[in-house]
Amino acid sequence: MEGQTALLAALMAGIVATTVTVLIEKYGGVLGGILGTIPTTIIPAAIGMASEGGDEALQLSLAIVPTGMLINAIFLSTWAILPNKLPMTWSSNKKLIVTCISSLIIWTSAGIVAIQAVDLAIKNNYSAYQISIIGFLLVGTLGTIMCWNLKPAPKGKNQVNKIILFSRGFVAAIAIGIAVLISGLGMPLLAGLASVFPAIFLTSMVALWMAQGPSVPLGAAGPMMMGGASVAAYSIIAMWSMIEYGLAIGSLIAWFGSIILWSIPSFAYVNWRSKIKMFDEAI
Repeated sequence: MEGQTALLAALMAGIVATTVTVLIEKYGGVLGGILGTIPTTIIPAAIGMASEGGDEALQLSLAIVPTGMLINAIFLSTWAILPNKLPMTWSSNKKLIVTCISSLIIWTSAGIVAIQAVDLAIKNNYSAYQISIIGFLLVGTLGTIMCWNLKPAPKGKNQVNKIILFSRGFVAAIAIGIAVLISGLGMPLLAGLASVFPAIFLTSMVALWMAQGPSVPLGAAGPMMMGGASVAAYSIIAMWSMIEYGLAIGSLIAWFGSIILWSIPSFAYVNWRSKIKMFDEAI
């Protein structure tokens, strides 16, 4: 069962990782960034963690997911801010490599701090719901701030190379599959954090940068950050719905709830800010 669940999670992650790039390329960073970050890979990951660890492990794993999405928001902030701070004389490829390495170092460092912080909160009798809600409020606030002054998010003019699409799908599949396997080893916090490893975000940024240049991925960073909070919303709802209504029905409740309560309002907000930005530039 553990291997089958991990395989299913990995397969879905690979499909989603490929689809995100195509969505952003086709619809631009604003709509594509929101559509590409609705809860997907977290669904089989959560089912796998529940199947392998039980209700208590599921809640602990999902409790750290909003904090993990906050770390992912910081990860995307690196992509939105750092490239413009690098020397103008550097080539695009050099900027890409430095940004990629820097963002991963930041994510890893923040992840270590997050696990220690959540573990300390649990020892101090904070509930899984309290921990997850705090994380959700933080990532939602950061996403809102980053999308207030949106960077240009044009549609891509060049088609993403199929080899790149396959590679990023494969990397995402491996990352999510490992997260589910970790859940069977009695390490729910690590499993929860691994389930939101930014494989899709990273490969989206790299693939789009290589195909379109830096403008498309940098423009998509803010909306992806905002939309990614839907995964945090999913985890909060799933902590209740998957236990109360079972894995299948509970997953559907959490999925629809996160989209209705967060993804749709997020798109409305980001679309509004995008129009305001275009209007200001036209004056």
